[in-house]
Amino acid sequence: MTNSQWEALLAVVEGRSSDTKALGFIIDSPWLPGWAGISTLDYYSSDDIWLKTNLKAIETFPEITFLPGFWSEYGMCTEPSAFGARSVWYEANLPHAEKVIHSDEDIDRLPQPNVTCDGLLPFMINRLKLLEPKIREQGHVIKFAVTRGPLNIATFLMGTTEFLLLLAMDPDKAHVLLDKVTKFIEDWVRYQKECFPTIEGILLLDDIVGFVGEEDIREFVVPSLKRCFGAFESKIGFFHNDAFGLTCAPFLKEMGVDLFNFAFDHPISHIRELAGPDVALIGNLPPRDVLAAGTPEQVYQATQTMISEAPDHSRIIWSCGGGIPQNVPTQNLQAFVKAVREYQ
Repeated sequence: MTNSQWEALLAVVEGRSSDTKALGFIIDSPWLPGWAGISTLDYYSSDDIWLKTNLKAIETFPEITFLPGFWSEYGMCTEPSAFGARSVWYEANLPHAEKVIHSDEDIDRLPQPNVTCDGLLPFMINRLKLLEPKIREQGHVIKFAVTRGPLNIATFLMGTTEFLLLLAMDPDKAHVLLDKVTKFIEDWVRYQKECFPTIEGILLLDDIVGFVGEEDIREFVVPSLKRCFGAFESKIGFFHNDAFGLTCAPFLKEMGVDLFNFAFDHPISHIRELAGPDVALIGNLPPRDVLAAGTPEQVYQATQTMISEAPDHSRIIWSCGGGIPQNVPTQNLQAFVKAVREYQ
């Protein structure tokens, strides 16, 4: 993002902005390759194609702040690869990581990754190092360290059902696993900051937080996310959870969250009530059923309705309830922008 976009984002998050029409969307490999008419594999394997695709989105939608901005990633394989997970790749679909934990004993044997050289992490960093001069030529800078969250990574390593059962049946072992993963995340975001001193924010994505109840939020989620968002002194702690978000919302400030991207299932007014007045919200048009599957007219009307139903427009960035999904056409994003700009 540009420095001016960063300052505008910071003003909204801190409640200093008088602009009630801020727009922002999380974009990455689920949307960008298909929208740009290229294969997912080309997007991941060609630095030149990756750069041109991100620039194309920025140039096509100048009114939108895309977050985190030039996200160097390899889908859900990114973080698990550092733990030794086998990555499975497809020409036109998202990759996935094979499990590495098949028994409780495997948790004890799980290595603590070296974030400077393990898995796909060096390729992510090197891509940005190689392309940072061209990114800067376009007036943009790297502002966010980005990572999947501790529960999210844990489920990739051992399976979602297996991890949730571990929380319930063997909480001590779950703490061991989450401590290893959280330590990894702390190292990983610090290393990103070390490589790119322009970074001033942390984006953490963890939908599995929406799968656990309040008791587990208190015991497992709050301590882990507090460590992650406190890994270095940042100006924006940005948390994405587009699964069930009502149980975690009251704990956002305690966890170090300044900006929350949540599911479309929850009205903005409800999340505001639970999160309190100091957490900025980004959302929350239905991403698949409206933004992707609707007509431009339906997107326009639904966006205006979303805005009208929010009682207070301060500390809000208008977006969808999650990242931009596959198959969102240009016309629908343009309709979203038009609806926000024309709202009275």
